[in-house]
Amino acid sequence: MTSGRRTLAEVRAKSTPTHDPERLTEHSRTVRDAVGQIRDRIGSSGILADVPSFWSWVSRAGLLHDSGKVAEGFQQQLLPGGEPWGERHEVLSLAYVDLLASACGWTQQDRLLTAVLVATHHRPLFPDGGQGRGSKRSLVQQYNEHTLWEDAFTRRPRLDTHQVQVRPDLHRELLAWFCGALEADPPPTIAGSKLAHRARDLLAELVQEWKDPVDPHRGLVAVLAQGALTLADHTGSAHVAPQSHLPLPDDYLARLERPYPHQRLAAETDGHLVLIAPTGSGKTEAGLAWAGRQVRRMPGQPRMVWVLPYRASIDAAAQRFRNDLDPPPGGKEPDIGVLHGTVAQTLLAQAIEDECPCTDNSADEPRGPAQRVGPPAPAEVLARQAQARANVMRLFAQRVRVSTPHQLLRGAIAGPSHSSALLEQANCTFVLDELHAYDPVTFGRLCSAMGLWERMGSRVAVLSATLAPPMTQLIEESLNQPITVHRAAPDTSPERHRLVLDHTTLTDPTSLARLVGWLQAGHSVLVVANTVATAQHVYETLAPAAREACPGDAGAALLLHSRFKNRDRAAIERRLSLRHGERRSGETARRGGVVVATQTVEVSLCLDFDRGAVEAAPVEAVAQRAGRVNRRGRHPEGVVEFRVHRPRSTLPYPAPAVDAAWHALTTLTSHGTSTLSEQDIDQLLAMAYDTEWGERWAKEAREARDHHTTEFLTFDEPFRDRGEFARRLDEELDSTQVLHADDIDEFRQLSRDRQGHPLLAAGLLIPVRYGYLRQLDAMFDKSLNVFVTTAPYTSERGLCVPSATTPPPPPRETVL
Repeated sequence: MTSGRRTLAEVRAKSTPTHDPERLTEHSRTVRDAVGQIRDRIGSSGILADVPSFWSWVSRAGLLHDSGKVAEGFQQQLLPGGEPWGERHEVLSLAYVDLLASACGWTQQDRLLTAVLVATHHRPLFPDGGQGRGSKRSLVQQYNEHTLWEDAFTRRPRLDTHQVQVRPDLHRELLAWFCGALEADPPPTIAGSKLAHRARDLLAELVQEWKDPVDPHRGLVAVLAQGALTLADHTGSAHVAPQSHLPLPDDYLARLERPYPHQRLAAETDGHLVLIAPTGSGKTEAGLAWAGRQVRRMPGQPRMVWVLPYRASIDAAAQRFRNDLDPPPGGKEPDIGVLHGTVAQTLLAQAIEDECPCTDNSADEPRGPAQRVGPPAPAEVLARQAQARANVMRLFAQRVRVSTPHQLLRGAIAGPSHSSALLEQANCTFVLDELHAYDPVTFGRLCSAMGLWERMGSRVAVLSATLAPPMTQLIEESLNQPITVHRAAPDTSPERHRLVLDHTTLTDPTSLARLVGWLQAGHSVLVVANTVATAQHVYETLAPAAREACPGDAGAALLLHSRFKNRDRAAIERRLSLRHGERRSGETARRGGVVVATQTVEVSLCLDFDRGAVEAAPVEAVAQRAGRVNRRGRHPEGVVEFRVHRPRSTLPYPAPAVDAAWHALTTLTSHGTSTLSEQDIDQLLAMAYDTEWGERWAKEAREARDHHTTEFLTFDEPFRDRGEFARRLDEELDSTQVLHADDIDEFRQLSRDRQGHPLLAAGLLIPVRYGYLRQLDAMFDKSLNVFVTTAPYTSERGLCVPSATTPPPPPRETVL
């Protein structure tokens, strides 16, 4: 086939001729159809209810977004060994938007909105304020007053000749096809401005239209429209439709044998919900019952998003939903989406990767230590992009999903690589499980996100066993619609604990000897330390005694903290759940064994121990740790000992928070109370937050909410690159993940190969704080989009952070 003989049927969109080629017209129609599927899911909810033209803009943009791929330069690069074109196909697409707007009689608003979506579905219109990691070269940086427009899009100089980009006969054929798809008459002639000039002039109009800040309401609508187009492009390219099956039944509560009153109240609630109920009293079931009622009273096809504070906890929750919810017709189990932050971010970035690679050696194409110098071949880029889009849809197709706040907050940053994730947060039911687990800054940011979710037509439920009054107040302030607050009845949970305050440290020889004695007596023992280093030390001390007391038991001693590979931690959690699950009614035998853990044991794990010894922490953490000991009050001894040790250092928690908790615990025991009932926990929360520290906590959370709303969630510059915002958010959340150098090859294969799976790749990542990257000697690999370390690691002890002369920021469990 020669360039002079190319017909419209031979114009390709995504694939090379040797790999199942996809025609441009076929892809254009597929993406427009995908817009319709997304419209059916999202509907006209929230802010979109006031924008009747929204889906028309996105549909037209979906049809026209790749029209510039008709250029011969783009078509040539699809051939095996083809050279990069170096121009932006979406800029040339603007010429067809301009022509079709005239032929179809669009209003100026319709023309400009459709055009800006087409222009920005790969690249931002304007650059961000910096050029940090994640920034892309913007359209105005590549196309401006210095651009030779006719050389770019009319007749490209090439060796001793000129390459005609769009032949007149092919142009007429494509224009007629678009007019037929839009049910419009084609223009009688093609006289007038050249395509290059039309693209130039319309791009200049877009720059003028959006160069200054706009009304934030208008900006949010624009970002959601951009998200709808990029999501439709992902969907159409992957040929994976959003799922319509909802695994969550509307009569979920009917499946419970004897529902608690608070579960019935949740199932009868319309709108936002706050539910405060003890550990082990069925909060998860209550949240599912609430969500089941909401989705059938909302427009479109709403999804349920279950939000948990710890990365690895989402795997346990997803598995529980697979076991408890309904499979699709003919299926064996429901398909539950799991959004792991780092891999999802990487896939989203690759999915919108350039289809018009640059010819220079710019930073647009990431390169790592093992990658060759220079941009990859166009065919390689397209193949990687196609696989990334297929993997993205594996993560985003489902109607029930489990996620961490990091992924959701990052989606709200917007920009081409994230706006589709933001759109997916419209018309949802969000269940935020154990919201108390966050520091005040993250709590405030989540309240900011709740306000945005509400604007986009979503509903929110907050579930917790320990939600202090200032937290409830902040949630109520952050939402405009009424919030129903339900609290479990006082007699929901029996007395389970005998509280003992111990001024000696957990690592004191007398404390360790006591724990050994419990193990020798056959008790199952939970030990919770505040830092990974302390947990590792205590585990090494107690593990031999536990194994001696339970000979031949591979699960006699287990260690759990945040710095395990995700897949190793998931395996540990499975062993934990099997070895130390909830005690059944009538079960009297002592179980034996020890689990040494950090804060990670506090959320989403249904565990039950005979004895507990923990380090003092904020009052919510202490209560959650107690909830894992004699969980349902079924121990044959009745109440069992739960010992709280005064730590030598309060790290990772602020000293005032731990001091307030210790003061509340001391006050409670001095009044003769040692049962630690649910009523006692309510008193502890009230006393701890009725302090100077409690007032500062509420002030810091409120300021964080308002700052996040102003800084990140005010969309007055919707088409400016926000890659720098995403980087700043990552650093402010102080949360990242590292890959061990031994796992590089497997990670690359799982995350990129056609037979790979991104969630399996995520299993190799280890959550850490940014503050530890220097101690870990971690280097950022651009080709993998992840930090890599060679620090010691074992599947039993996890990652060991080498000591340093300069200490890092206070060590804290990696939340998010």
